[in-house]
Amino acid sequence: MKRIIIFSILQCAISLGAVAQDDPTVMTINGQPVSRSEFEYSYNKNNTDGVIDKKTVEEYVDLFINYKLKVQAALDAQLDTLTSFQNEFRTYRDQQIRPSFVTDDDVEKEALAYYDKIVQQIGPRGLFRASHILLHLDQNADVSEQEKVKTRIDSVYTALKDGADFAELAKAVSQDPGSGRNGGALPLLGPGQTVKEFEDVAYSLQTGEISEPFLSPFGYHIIKMDERSQVPPYDSLRVNITRYLEQRGIREKIVDDKLEAKVKESNGELTKESILDAKAAEMQAADSELNNLVREYHDGLLLFEISTREVWDKAAKDDAALANYFAKHKKDYKWDSPRFKGIAYHVKDAADVKAVRNCVKGIPFDQWNEKLRKTFNNDSIIRIRVEKGIFKEGDNSLVDREVFKKTVEVKETKNYPIDAVYGKKLSAPKSFEDVRSLVTADYQDALEKEWVASLRKKYTVVVDPAVLATVNKH
Repeated sequence: MKRIIIFSILQCAISLGAVAQDDPTVMTINGQPVSRSEFEYSYNKNNTDGVIDKKTVEEYVDLFINYKLKVQAALDAQLDTLTSFQNEFRTYRDQQIRPSFVTDDDVEKEALAYYDKIVQQIGPRGLFRASHILLHLDQNADVSEQEKVKTRIDSVYTALKDGADFAELAKAVSQDPGSGRNGGALPLLGPGQTVKEFEDVAYSLQTGEISEPFLSPFGYHIIKMDERSQVPPYDSLRVNITRYLEQRGIREKIVDDKLEAKVKESNGELTKESILDAKAAEMQAADSELNNLVREYHDGLLLFEISTREVWDKAAKDDAALANYFAKHKKDYKWDSPRFKGIAYHVKDAADVKAVRNCVKGIPFDQWNEKLRKTFNNDSIIRIRVEKGIFKEGDNSLVDREVFKKTVEVKETKNYPIDAVYGKKLSAPKSFEDVRSLVTADYQDALEKEWVASLRKKYTVVVDPAVLATVNKH
């Protein structure tokens, strides 16, 4: 069995080799060839007609090279060996591969089996569609209440025998709200779908026949049999059964069953993963679009992981580096108008106005919320309402009135009638925290440029201009 898989993979390699004759290498990165078709796939996908910043082929080359260099760095770091990477990659790849194990005949077979199961469960008694009138009777009702309800249901039965319309009477007196408003009509039913007392009476009736009153655990019923039938032929149910099975993942079950059977037949030489690997190699060799799609996801996962490590986390988590970057580029961070760095708050007790200020005075701004919560709102009683931030004019009406001295209406906060603000009015950012998101983004850009520059020095890149000139022109 192993030899069969190896032969299959060899066939894929031979097939790819044949394709390579019509798919020349457009560039090599660290000695690894990049085919023209791979470059075209990436270029065309990222430069569709709807793209705002559409690139020419020549303009796209550097972007593509940077992308491939990062992927190469991830491979050198062996990020592709991480269990988390392999699991996520297989999950996506297998979404493309697994459907190939299922044929229409497989689904048809499952649908027929399901139909046969329905027929067996329903049996010769068939299906019925009925209407009923229900008068509730508690199972613990005393004799007096039982007789009272029995008298009422008997009078209903007498009215029916005298020609009363069943549907109109059900609407008037039935205590089953679900069916009563619809004239007593029940959905199509079969064996085992109602209580035994109801089912036994229903199956004793012919179409159009009305039962005598009878007792079930719910109370007294009268049934009118509207229709009796057997299970319809398979062809008339096929579409609905197939749709039902599809919605419940029948294709995934078929794939799992087939994979398990193959593993069992191999006497342990194969695993589900090895079977899927071989199938993926076969399909990717035969389908260049699929091959490009799978590679794109593989490389995209690696790019995300390596970028997180080399750029995003470094920038987002290194406050010292952010502070240093801000200090060197402080002139780049200016506001077109002053800001208020502080809190707008609302209290019940006038004494809390000063208490709030004293609470946060002298501690870092990013710790204010937690300090205020623990001091004033640490139990079920909420003493203050606070909005913290760096406000520009128009962000908060209380700040506009108290800090920017604007004539604005400040809506009263219910149950917190006393308003106050505390903080500083700034003409420009004083620390990176005041413009953290901007500094983080800029620092990430700087880190990425440094990283790409180092990758350009580390790895050799050779572009074949003759092949590049044929992109999308062959």
